Amino acid sequence: MPPVSTKASTPVGAVPSSPELLSPGRPGYRRMSFALFAAGVATFALLYSTQALLPAVSADFGVSASAASWTVSAATGALALFVLPLSALSERFGRRTLMTVSLAVAVVIGLLVPLAPSLEWLVALRAVQGAALAGLPASAMAFLAEEVRPKALIAAIGLFVAGNSIGGMSGRIVTGWVAQLWGWRAALAAVGLMAVVCALVFRAMLPKARHFTPRSQGPRALAKTVRGHLADPLLLRLYAIGALFMTVFGAVYTVIGYRLVEAPFSLPQGVIGSIFLVYLVGTVSSAAAGKLVARLGRRGALYLAVTTTTAGLLLSLADSLPAVLLGLVLITAGFFAGHAVASSSVSRTAETGRAQASALYQSAYYLGSSAGGTLGAIAFHSGGWAGTVLLGMLAVLGVVSITLYGTRVARAEHRLVPAVAQR
Repeated sequence: MPPVSTKASTPVGAVPSSPELLSPGRPGYRRMSFALFAAGVATFALLYSTQALLPAVSADFGVSASAASWTVSAATGALALFVLPLSALSERFGRRTLMTVSLAVAVVIGLLVPLAPSLEWLVALRAVQGAALAGLPASAMAFLAEEVRPKALIAAIGLFVAGNSIGGMSGRIVTGWVAQLWGWRAALAAVGLMAVVCALVFRAMLPKARHFTPRSQGPRALAKTVRGHLADPLLLRLYAIGALFMTVFGAVYTVIGYRLVEAPFSLPQGVIGSIFLVYLVGTVSSAAAGKLVARLGRRGALYLAVTTTTAGLLLSLADSLPAVLLGLVLITAGFFAGHAVASSSVSRTAETGRAQASALYQSAYYLGSSAGGTLGAIAFHSGGWAGTVLLGMLAVLGVVSITLYGTRVARAEHRLVPAVAQR
């Protein structure tokens, strides 16, 4: 009699069970989280590398705040335009591959940006850099949605967004102090070198995808998927919320350097760069988004984010540095919490075409950043800081209106279900 095997056998013709999804405590989860955290740091450090340097760029090239703001808006606008087509490539070549290539190209451009001979060249290089970075955000969200347990998804995306906040903070602090000592070109070179390190860490730490299935998606199929997402009312609301939150954030952080360099503050470039330490608050609030949703629900977490952002905008109107700093803290906390909730809700809502759903969110999000940077600078030129705050308040009002509408829709659907069941 042959020996009896103690291993479970797989029936002939059956498909072996797929590897288990990642979750806290499981092998690979920590490596994945650290890798995407590093990618998030590099993305925001590169994408907003010129934002804290705008007063210095304006002085060097002899241009206005609105003209210099295009060094930020060109990068975020290009990212918004290219994120959808590059997400389609991730469906064919894989999330991991596209993220690696995108980050590598963006890093190379980052090393060329300090050599720009004119504002026009600087804006052009920044646009190319933004287009290169477009492959990373949507692919990262889709990677997490495929590889992480649903219950751990908001926390995992929160860590990626936390990397964004650390990148935005460290990039601005580095550029602020380096620019004060050696000029804005040296500052951009320092950010480029920092991004090189992050890219190497990302590639070394990110585990291979275990749940990705390559799909070749032609233009018609892509258009059909996009139309389906745009026909979903919930996804549309989430896209609008992401865009409006980022309009506030883009406007505030594009203009704040101009305000602080002028009277009554008259702060030097290095100190202005250090102001961005408030991004640490965003790291905490985005990482805590999962707990907020568990306690308050998605809409409750959004209401809290809106209230916090509004309080920050109003506080920032005071001609007191402590009040302005506290205002920035509240704006940053509210923004990152709202962004983490909205972006993770997109990944959970889309049942198919997750990369495209995330890409559409990223497009709306970065279009909001581009619009916020440009409109915020124009508002500042026209009405000072109060003009920028007014723009932010209008965007916040839009978030409140959309969230209230979503709440009414959810209540109506909740009342409808029992009525249908009783028939």
